[in-house]
Amino acid sequence: MARLRRLKVLDLRFNNFSGKLPVWFGLLHQLRILNLENNSFIGSIPSTISNISTLKALDLTFNSIEGNIPEGIGNLHNLNFLAIEYNQLTGSIPYSVFNISKIDVIAFTDNSLSGRLPNGLCNRLPILIGLDLSQNKFHGHMPTSLSNCSELRALYLSGNEFDGPIHSGIGSLSKLQELDIGDNHFTGIIPHGSLPWEIGNLTKMQLLYLNNNRFIGEIPKEIRNFVNLEEFDIGFNRFSGSLAMEIFNSSRMRAQHEKPSAFQVGDYLCKLKHLDAIYLGQNQLSGSLPNCLGNVTSLREMQLGSNKLSSNIPASLWSLKDLVVLDLSSNNMGGSLPPEIGKLKAATHMNLSMNQFSSGIPIEIGGLQNLVYLSLRHNKLQGSIPGSMRNMVGLEFLDLSHNNISGTIPKSLEKLQYLNYFNVSYNKLYGEIPSGGPFKNLSSQVFLFNEALCGSTRFSVPPCPTSSKHRSNRNRMLVLFLLLGIVLVFVPITFVLVWIRYKRGKRAHQQADSLSLATRERISYYELLQATNALSESNLIGSGSFGSVYRGILKSGTPIAVKVFNLQLEVAFMSFDTECEVLRNLRHRNLTKVITSCSNLDFKALVLEYMPNGSLDKWLYSHNYFLDIMQRLNIMMDVACALEYLHHECLSPVIHCDMKPSNILLDENMVAHLSDFGISKLLGEDESDLYTKTLATFGYITPEYGRDGLVSTKCDVYSYGIMLMETFTRRNSNDEMFDGDLSLKKWVSYSLPETIMDVVDANLVTPRDNHLNKKLYCVASIMKVALDCCVDSHARRIDMKDIVGMLHKIKIQLLAC
Repeated sequence: MARLRRLKVLDLRFNNFSGKLPVWFGLLHQLRILNLENNSFIGSIPSTISNISTLKALDLTFNSIEGNIPEGIGNLHNLNFLAIEYNQLTGSIPYSVFNISKIDVIAFTDNSLSGRLPNGLCNRLPILIGLDLSQNKFHGHMPTSLSNCSELRALYLSGNEFDGPIHSGIGSLSKLQELDIGDNHFTGIIPHGSLPWEIGNLTKMQLLYLNNNRFIGEIPKEIRNFVNLEEFDIGFNRFSGSLAMEIFNSSRMRAQHEKPSAFQVGDYLCKLKHLDAIYLGQNQLSGSLPNCLGNVTSLREMQLGSNKLSSNIPASLWSLKDLVVLDLSSNNMGGSLPPEIGKLKAATHMNLSMNQFSSGIPIEIGGLQNLVYLSLRHNKLQGSIPGSMRNMVGLEFLDLSHNNISGTIPKSLEKLQYLNYFNVSYNKLYGEIPSGGPFKNLSSQVFLFNEALCGSTRFSVPPCPTSSKHRSNRNRMLVLFLLLGIVLVFVPITFVLVWIRYKRGKRAHQQADSLSLATRERISYYELLQATNALSESNLIGSGSFGSVYRGILKSGTPIAVKVFNLQLEVAFMSFDTECEVLRNLRHRNLTKVITSCSNLDFKALVLEYMPNGSLDKWLYSHNYFLDIMQRLNIMMDVACALEYLHHECLSPVIHCDMKPSNILLDENMVAHLSDFGISKLLGEDESDLYTKTLATFGYITPEYGRDGLVSTKCDVYSYGIMLMETFTRRNSNDEMFDGDLSLKKWVSYSLPETIMDVVDANLVTPRDNHLNKKLYCVASIMKVALDCCVDSHARRIDMKDIVGMLHKIKIQLLAC
């Protein structure tokens, strides 16, 4: 111990030490550096650490330390580096920490610290360079004393609950290079909620994140002074006015803006020789892409979807041989796709949907072997599907729907072994639908509304006519099989008996397990524990009536969601069995995919496809999330398509019975997936309704369901209508405003058609919107569909086929806006 007391550096980082931090650290009176980063220490920080007056650096990052920050740390007057990130600290930061005049870095990222920051935060921190308090629970205003931290280079406050404006004093931080205050509640009224013009003084700024707040007003023109800017994100706010073209002085800028006024994309972009990504999607950009864009050879990503761009794609763009992502969807671009499209060899994602492209798909597109995602839907493409597409070996997603494509579907596409989504509906195709390879798992929906397709009955098309030549070949095959059958008679009888015994044993094993998805390989309980960090609370996504859902990562790197059933509840057993029975044969892009299961006497879980964007409920009601009017309509159309499949395209119709926003999950592309079939019902051949004692969520159930326990597909229609209203009004049916005789349904019906503005979510349309009346007409049409879903008499309710058609027409009208 005597030798330890003379120790000056104790560096134990990146080991596997565990247990509580020892109190004898306080005896190391000559210690200058204590680094315990990346271990497994638990418990609280011992107060004896404050006795090490010589300490200059303290790093406890990436452990499991909990409790409060000891007040005595403020007595470490020689400390210049303090980092206790990624732990489980609670309480507030002691004010004494902000009195350590020699400190230059303070970092408490990703804990559960709370409280307000003191107004005098920077009064005694003259050399502070970095302050990182992101991903905690701090609230209140940004302290005005921050302007006294004149040496500050990096300020991170993201992922908290701060509110109020950014004060003008921040403009005096002339050395600031990185500012991240995203994911907070910064807000106010013009001018107090807008950016102060003084922010333009921060000429050394390289990274600026203001996303997911509540800023309003115009972006100050002084922001053009950010000549060193590399990353810039102001998405999901309420900025107005025009975005000055001078903002593109940065060489590697990434910009996102929610609703700027229209402006031209000029040739200025071409001057940015080191530009690696353009993120300007979902704006109101107009004009055409500059012809010189192909000169920016450093470009890797170009995302300009959902704008008002017109004209053709400039020929120079196809020379961007290192371009990985190209998204020009939802614009008004036209012309033909040239053979030069095949030059984008590095591309993995290409979305040219919702435009006016015409002529044929060039055969050179088959050279894009790295392409994973290709969407050309909703254009005016003609000609046939190129057979060269069989060479696109990496393709997983191919959407050619809503065009004028004719000819047959090339059988060679069966070779695309990774293709899991394929859609050619609404074209002029004819001939036989391939049935091998990826086509084995496709539904009839992706072939609808073509000229004369034929093939397997599971595609809901007539069988293809058989020629005499085909019949002759079939006869030869029958003779061959007959001869093979005769040969097999002479196979040793013992082999047959062993095989039969094996099959019986396997069948008995399968029947013993309630999950009918038994053809898939199971994941062991141990593997699930590893994937979810022993079902730790940090991996918990959500909880429901019958269990909890955890996020996990398999050894292969595949992200998963694990739904673990609470077996202490008898109904959980029933829920598990029901989900297994219902999901056995369901295949649809808008249903949550079941990967496999894990089941024994003491544990039952479903392994589901992970949905990184969470639930519709989160996007509707969390302060830092926002869905525009088109996103909401797309999500509800996805849900309608899922219900149409369940009600009308399954051999036995399925009633979900629990439609609500928390059961609508969104993937990385914001495509909606219906989940949670724990109380769903299967209808028999002669049934149109049945009775149940299981009640769904209050506020979404129909009168006949709640009163008599009578369920039918029209119960889902009713719940869908309630959810449709909720999505566009952002009012839950159980909102406290709905009491007495007033309900969400009545509130909406009273507004039609003259006062729809009074009920629609205020974030969707504003009085200054250029297409206000047209958008309100579309919303009113959506509300009319919702009310038709919710009539009290289930016999008078429309069905999901009608709903899909109506919403599709409304979407076309909305696109015209």
